[in-house]
Amino acid sequence: MNNLNSNLENNEEISPKLSDFHFLDNTLRPSKWNDYIGQKNIKENLKILLTAAKQRSHPPEHILFYGPPGLGKTTLAHLIAKEINTQIKATSGPAIEKVGDLASVLTNLSPGDILFIDEIHRLNKTIEEVLYPAMESGSLDIIIGKGPSARTLQLELPPFTLIAATTRIAMLSSPLRSRFSGGTFRLEFYSEEEIKEIIKRSAKILGIDIGAEASKEIAKRSRFTPRTANYFLKRCRDFAQVSGGEITEKTVADTLELLGIDEVGLSSSDRSLLNALIEKFGGGPVGLNTLGAALSEEQATIEEVHEPYLIQLGFIERTPRGRVATAKAYDHLKKKKPQGGLL
Repeated sequence: MNNLNSNLENNEEISPKLSDFHFLDNTLRPSKWNDYIGQKNIKENLKILLTAAKQRSHPPEHILFYGPPGLGKTTLAHLIAKEINTQIKATSGPAIEKVGDLASVLTNLSPGDILFIDEIHRLNKTIEEVLYPAMESGSLDIIIGKGPSARTLQLELPPFTLIAATTRIAMLSSPLRSRFSGGTFRLEFYSEEEIKEIIKRSAKILGIDIGAEASKEIAKRSRFTPRTANYFLKRCRDFAQVSGGEITEKTVADTLELLGIDEVGLSSSDRSLLNALIEKFGGGPVGLNTLGAALSEEQATIEEVHEPYLIQLGFIERTPRGRVATAKAYDHLKKKKPQGGLL
C-alpha cells in the first residue's frame, strides 16, 4: 500500500506501449472444449447434439442459453462454431431495430452458419414474429407496401443455426422459446474449486505468478462467476505491478479492500442494502418499493444486481410481505438480531 501511495503521489507516469494492449476479456475466453471449465452437464449434452448433427451432415438445431451474466453463454456459442468448423455471426437484441435489420443479417448467412443473438429478450415483438418462420421453415416473410396493395415476399434462407442467450428468460414469449428445438440450457453458478481452476488458467495466459492461497482468496470473493474472478485477477495484477510486489494473499486482500469487496464478495452497495434492511426496517419484512426509495436505487437494480447473490448466500429471503434479513446477514454485519424476529 505504501509503495502504491508513493507512486501515485509522485505522479509517476505509466506509459503502456500500443503493442502491449489486448482485448483481455476476449483473450481469456476459452477457445477449446477442454479449456472450458464447469457446466459439465451442458457440455455433455452439446457434444451429443453436435456429434449427431455432424454425422447427419446437418446444421445443429437452434439452442438457447440462459442464466446470470458472466457465466459463459457467449463463450459456449463460439465454442460450438469451432466444434462444427463454421462461421459465427454475432449480434444482439437491441441492435436489431427493424425487420429490415433482421432480413439483412439472415440473408447474408452462408449455409451452415451460426447466428448468435445475445440478450434476445430485448428483441422487438414484431421482429420476433418474423423470426418464427425463419427458425421453423427456413423462410423469411416480408410484407411490402401497406393497405390493399400490400403483398408478401417470401425469401428462402440457407440452413443455419440460431444460438441465443438471455439473462431474463421469462421475458421471452412461449412461441419463441418453443422453437429452440436443440435445447434450452440454464447455466449454473460455479463452485469455488472451478473458479480457482479458471483463475489458474487466466493467470497463465496473462503471465502472472499467483499462489494457491491468493487464488483461493479471489475465488471465494468472486460471486461464483468467472467474469468477476477474471476482473479481480486483472485488478490484483495492476495493484501488484504499481506497488512493485507480487500477487500474494495480502495483495489480493488489499486490492479488493480498495474495490470495496469484503471477504464473501459483497460490494459496498450490497452491504448498504443489508444495512438499510436491518437498521431502518428492523430486518424486514419490507416491500421492494420502500427499500428502493430508502436506498435511492431502482427496483430493477435491486432485483437483478444485488438480490441474486444475497439470496444465494442466504442473507435475505423473499416473503409474501417483502424482503427479510436472515440470521446470516446479522452475523456477517456483526449486528445484534432483535428478539422475536421472523428468521
